[in-house]
Amino acid sequence: MKFQKTIAGFVLLAALSLSGCPRPVEPPSGPVITSLKDVASVRLNYRYEADVPAPELKARNTEERNAAVQADFDQNRSQELLDKTIPSPDGKRILAVYHVLADTQSEFRLDMYSAEGVLLKKVTPDAMAVHFPDTIVWSPDSSTVAFVAMTRGVLAAAATPTPNGEAPARTATPAADGNSNTNTNTTETTDPEANANADLPTVTATPAPPTGVLTFRTEQIYICNAEGDGIKPLTQNEGLIYFYYVWSPDGSMLAALAATGREWQYLEYQAEQNKEQFVPIGRPRVIEKSGRERRLDDGLTAVRPVWSPDSAKIACAFDKQTRIYDAAGDNPTQAAVPLRNHLLLSSAAYDRDQQVSLNASNANSNLNTNSNVNSASNANANSSLPPTALPDEKTLVSFNPIILLNWPTEEQLYLQTAYIKRMKNDADSVMSFPRWHRLILTPQPAVLNK
Repeated sequence: MKFQKTIAGFVLLAALSLSGCPRPVEPPSGPVITSLKDVASVRLNYRYEADVPAPELKARNTEERNAAVQADFDQNRSQELLDKTIPSPDGKRILAVYHVLADTQSEFRLDMYSAEGVLLKKVTPDAMAVHFPDTIVWSPDSSTVAFVAMTRGVLAAAATPTPNGEAPARTATPAADGNSNTNTNTTETTDPEANANADLPTVTATPAPPTGVLTFRTEQIYICNAEGDGIKPLTQNEGLIYFYYVWSPDGSMLAALAATGREWQYLEYQAEQNKEQFVPIGRPRVIEKSGRERRLDDGLTAVRPVWSPDSAKIACAFDKQTRIYDAAGDNPTQAAVPLRNHLLLSSAAYDRDQQVSLNASNANSNLNTNSNVNSASNANANSSLPPTALPDEKTLVSFNPIILLNWPTEEQLYLQTAYIKRMKNDADSVMSFPRWHRLILTPQPAVLNK
């Protein structure tokens, strides 16, 4: 009996000690998550916030042409016309975009200048035509500039790439359709008088254009360094047209959009038939400076991809869905963020608010446009629905696709929705109901508990 009491006392004492003194918390196994950079896209949670203030957008470079570079063209290059200058982020280099009178419209050339307006290097060879000059972009560290180019339509030289990536020397002959794959050797010619003045002294010390640069029949992405040297194609996919690209914040990769030639031609034809401005669409991909390329998605989009501030992820938009991709790895993972239901509910609330404001102001009621009348009637159609019921999208005037992305901090991804109609006559173009929304990104609990 005494023994049993002793055992019971020990059990009671142990229970009291456990209840009064909690066990120390064991540290979580695995690496500690300190940044979303360490979280795969598929392991992200998100919270949707509708109709938030617009993020601070980076202003586009609208600087006037550099005065020193313009002066050099005026004084020494009277047969060449300067179109624009693009300074490097550190201000030490200036890329000159120009054309000569004989060049075809929309085909340009590039030269590298110092900040003082001294020509350092002719970047593009004569047989190369730079396209889409508005998309030319310096890397954030000012070490590299990326641009799109292809075989020049008039001065193209026919050549076929060899397996090692170089083309054999060929006689320079014009390409009738501008579609010859070329690697021009400007020292070889069939004209016996072409080098008649080769031994005469040169009047100026103008650098010669480079030779031996591989070009293609469709627009490919090229890079060169800040000195104008080392020009090379990052992409070599004949038949694809690369029309947009953006550097990662660390300057190691590009996110790009590309379309096939047939897709491009079909969209151009459709725009022409509808008298609209041509807006290209393409499939997103990531391209490293080494030239390694990975397609991220099979979906087509006109929305330009954006990088996360840590260069770990890329976001794209497809109609009313956002997708986030991991930039690293051989097989990048992706996470789809379906926003249709969120946008439906927030658009219904937005339309109701607009209707309340419209009813409260009765000013200029006789001057209401058709869009205001439709907004009022459509808002009334959904006013009887409970706040969580999905409205009919046909009754909502503010329910529109995503047209723009912005990723200012690693936890905040902004998206803008709007209705856009771009017509050839700008006066007929329309942009209505632009609204900004926000996704707040966090790791999933399972990630934090590892």
